[in-house]
Parts: sequence; C-alpha cells; structure tokens
Amino acid sequence: MHEPVRSSNVRSVGYNQAERALEVAFHSGGLYRYEDVPADVHAALMASSSKGGFLARFIKGRYRYRSVSG
Repeated sequence: MHEPVRSSNVRSVGYNQAERALEVAFHSGGLYRYEDVPADVHAALMASSSKGGFLARFIKGRYRYRSVSG
C-alpha cells in the first residue's frame, strides 16, 4: 500500500518489507519499483524533508529498478 507524501516531485511511496521492494509514484505519472532496498533506507526516505533529493542522492543509481507504469 502506498502512503501519500509531501513533495513537489513524489506523489506516494510504498514498501514491501518481505520483498525489500520500494515503489515510488511521481506526480508526473511514473511509477518505479526499486529492488533490494533495506527497510532502514525506506525509513530514512520517509523521514527526509526532501523526498526527491533523498531519492536522487541515496536510491537512484544504487538500486536496480524498473518502470511499473508511466
């Protein structure tokens, strides 16, 4: 299940702890699934004041991902 977030770029974030899968939905309509993301990274993303900045710095380019839609 996705949780809406306050961000100019990110609409919502979902996390499946059993699969270590992070899903990020963007206001632009894209939905991406990042694989093998530890729970503490998800928690840090949710605690971050800048979701887009956190994604760019700590998730993009570090975890394998695929486009789910958009």
